Amino acid sequence: MAIDQHIFITADCLIISEHEIGNKVLLVKRKNNPYKDCWALPGGFVDSNEGLQQAASRELEEETNIRLKPKELKELGAYGKPDRDPRGRTVTIVYGAVVDAKYNPIKGGDDAAEVQWWDMESLPPVAFDHGTIIEECFRRLI
Repeated sequence: MAIDQHIFITADCLIISEHEIGNKVLLVKRKNNPYKDCWALPGGFVDSNEGLQQAASRELEEETNIRLKPKELKELGAYGKPDRDPRGRTVTIVYGAVVDAKYNPIKGGDDAAEVQWWDMESLPPVAFDHGTIIEECFRRLI
């Protein structure tokens, strides 16, 4: 059995805000390829010197301006289908939290061109397998 030496690890965040008229999901518009200008969950590659929750917390702040401590993020699942990322074999660990949007101002940064709250009932098409992640992990969080 051959061992693939080129497996990348990412941390993605499913951030939900509870509203009187329904739950909203935080998405970023990607600034870079792959999927440039498509909506996606905030997240990115884990640095060699950090833990998974730390990476999720860092990426969330860099891309959305929301500051959550690593321990405030709940692990929701892992996704690793071989073809989920066109850049190569990538496994993502998904973390989530429920926040109050009025106390967490958002602003796109780093490799996020924009950031926006979306109604669960009217999500745009999303990059990678993030639609599946949102669908499967939403109920684990709420």
